[in-house]
Amino acid sequence: MKIGILQCGHLEESLEKKHGGFFDMFSILLAGQGFVFENYLVVDNQFPSGVGECDGWLVTGSLHGAYEEHVWIAPLEEFIRQSYAANVPITGICFGHQIMAQALGGKVIKFPGGWGIGHGEYAMAGVADPVELLALHQDQIVEVPPQARVIATSEFCANAALAYQGSALSYQPHPEFTVEFMRDLIRHKISKGLSSEIGEAALSRIESENDSALIALQLADFYKKYAHAMPKSQAAE
Repeated sequence: MKIGILQCGHLEESLEKKHGGFFDMFSILLAGQGFVFENYLVVDNQFPSGVGECDGWLVTGSLHGAYEEHVWIAPLEEFIRQSYAANVPITGICFGHQIMAQALGGKVIKFPGGWGIGHGEYAMAGVADPVELLALHQDQIVEVPPQARVIATSEFCANAALAYQGSALSYQPHPEFTVEFMRDLIRHKISKGLSSEIGEAALSRIESENDSALIALQLADFYKKYAHAMPKSQAAE
């Protein structure tokens, strides 16, 4: 099964050199599931020829906001809508979570409550214990698309994961981030102007382990479930 990574941002060069880029991180996160991966730099306006070019899609994080006016935002939203309409499985992480919601009828804003950064605990549907994941975001979904339901929430982020009717699924936190990468990323953010108080507090709360493996399994199961689903147009006949 071929998964297309729709890369929506570039990491700072020194971070990518040390830890790898988004493509590397997701390839590692989803390793051992029988997937092959192809990267598309949509942030540089490089798009697939169509939604059928891969068996599934993954929209990555980004430094950009879903509501910003970049030339690649509208084409990405249209691609998301086409993928969803064709019943091709598509998932999103952080910015990907937000742009999917925006494309499918929701609303994203820069959250007035500030940063969600570092280690967080999420209440997740079907999981008894709190799910612990890494996150880094200022933007949030404040209006959920009508065809989606919230499947994870936290004290800071009410709409932390969405499951759509059909083949779309998204998460606000970053299961692809390692603890080491997150620590380096926060230190980099501090060097670029993030409040040292906020950054140091986040660093102090990062634990050595989290539940990224659980999200990896959910993503893998989702792709396998919907990979060969009948297109909606045929299902309605």
